Amino acid sequence: MIIQKTENSRISTFDPNNFSFGSTFIDHMIICEYEDGKWGDVKLVPYGPIPFTPAMMGVNYGQACFEGMKAYKDKDGQVFLFRPEKNFERINKSAKRLAMPEVTEEMFLDGLKALVDIDRDWIPQGEGMSLYIRPLIFATEEALKARVANKYMFAIVATPAKSYYAEPVSVKISDHYSRAANGGVGSAKAAGNYAASFYPTQLAIEEGYEQIIWTDDATHEYFEESGTMNVFVRINDTIYTPPTSEKILDGVTRDSFIQLAKRRGIEVKIEPVAVKTVIEALKDGSLKEVWGVGTAVVTTEFQALGYEGVKLELPRLSAEESYAAILKKDLVDLQNNLSEDPFGWRVSVDHALETV
Repeated sequence: MIIQKTENSRISTFDPNNFSFGSTFIDHMIICEYEDGKWGDVKLVPYGPIPFTPAMMGVNYGQACFEGMKAYKDKDGQVFLFRPEKNFERINKSAKRLAMPEVTEEMFLDGLKALVDIDRDWIPQGEGMSLYIRPLIFATEEALKARVANKYMFAIVATPAKSYYAEPVSVKISDHYSRAANGGVGSAKAAGNYAASFYPTQLAIEEGYEQIIWTDDATHEYFEESGTMNVFVRINDTIYTPPTSEKILDGVTRDSFIQLAKRRGIEVKIEPVAVKTVIEALKDGSLKEVWGVGTAVVTTEFQALGYEGVKLELPRLSAEESYAAILKKDLVDLQNNLSEDPFGWRVSVDHALETV
């Protein structure tokens, strides 16, 4: 790895109590270029612009995918990644689906560790605080030709993160727009998936909702995802979540919630979740809660469902009663080294620069 440390650190300007998530960036980034059929050297360099042209193929033809993950700092200043091997596997799954070159485990994991290690001072401490990390791959060849590109870039950038969506939100059950279709790229973290979701979400916001529960493209009769999150439904004391497929993203937080729930002895059923089943359970009182999970938000609890033009209020549970709240605490405590890690999910990054 080639390491070029910045001579003008901005850490003195960073206020961990007052920053903007997603637009405050750490001092460094990882970049690696692909050309002539192979990846070049991984470089850790100062964060900043990279020159590209409007003819860059990633912009014109959409060959671009990314990951979302976090680093955490415990009370003693130790820094951890959380299940990074899952993100490594998934970015390559996305890259393959978009006909892009896969990255090596060394590029991905060593790059992550080196970046987080050198900029550990940017990781805020405290409840809900973390460093959000965005690995990505995109086509960089300058050509207006509708084909697979010959040049790419792998990069990793990061932004300090804090809790958001702290309050429960209202979500509209989609009866027209879909996030993904059979045979499509729903299981890939393709950049275009997010662009396509913005317009329907904007319409839902205009109707008084914060997000959408996406339903299947063929019948709109089954839950798939919610916004950019995987979705969970609790009926009585059983948790239901749709199975992953070529339409549903295999979320790391989703898998973690499932395993944590099972460890607590909570029954989890991974099966299709019918809209009618959820609505009927709400009406007869057996629906206890619905929530979404994802890396950035961890958990977002839902307070109402929009269905057939009506906003239906959901039960409000205390933190002690809510499976969403209980499992979120289990996960956050594990991520922040406040509890044991029976799964081996925490990965220390201390002194990573000494090994690269």
